[in-house]
Amino acid sequence: MHPMLNIAIRAARAAGDSIVREMDRACDIPIEDKGKNDFVTEVDKNAEEIIISTIQKSYPDHAFLAEESGQRGESDYLWIIDPLDGTTNFLHSFPHFAVSIALKQKGILNQAVVYDPLKQELFTATKGKGAQLNNRKIRVSSKKELDGALLGTGFPYSDEKAMLKFIESYKALFPKVAGIRRAGVASLDLAYVASGRLDGFWEFNLKPWDIAAGVLLIQEAGGISAELSGGLDYLESGNIISANPKLLKAMLKIVS
Repeated sequence: MHPMLNIAIRAARAAGDSIVREMDRACDIPIEDKGKNDFVTEVDKNAEEIIISTIQKSYPDHAFLAEESGQRGESDYLWIIDPLDGTTNFLHSFPHFAVSIALKQKGILNQAVVYDPLKQELFTATKGKGAQLNNRKIRVSSKKELDGALLGTGFPYSDEKAMLKFIESYKALFPKVAGIRRAGVASLDLAYVASGRLDGFWEFNLKPWDIAAGVLLIQEAGGISAELSGGLDYLESGNIISANPKLLKAMLKIVS
């Protein structure tokens, strides 16, 4: 295992443990509003500090881009962190959330961890080394067409224009597939695409920390991610479609 991936796993597990310990008092935790339907709690902030401090012990010169604290430092190594993806789920004791950690080296995604602390599911990837779930190799599904496919998605609730565009894409895709799931945790949706649990995924208006780890998981599991135009600037635009190459092409024809 790559030493940087090992540190990321250690950080994700420590953060996950801290989140789970707080579940019993989730309804009593003070909430701050960052925007419309966008919340942060002391649990998010504590988990983020656990991750950053764990990584800094081994790599003090690395930089960080984290959901709650933003950019810290400048380096060829940039850790992209979502300490609690699914805060709304957590606050309602809805048992579906994750810790997401990715590493960019000179602008290229190199390491990825998505950790579900309740199910004890650890999705990991190192560039060029494949993707794993609890140390077992995973692959994207082989579904080649929309008929019978199970897709994941999310609602761009903070942007009215993006929501209208999303509704049109949903209306176009829904009649052509077996089902569409919206669980509220983009990092896990992407990990589920990487492991074949979902055949594909699309969402608009996401942030880099929502998707960075997931797209490397999918890439290493034999899949591909694209922006709506078919380009690769999804980390910048926040608009992403992911699947195996043939299904991605079919989704792009409709969603774009």
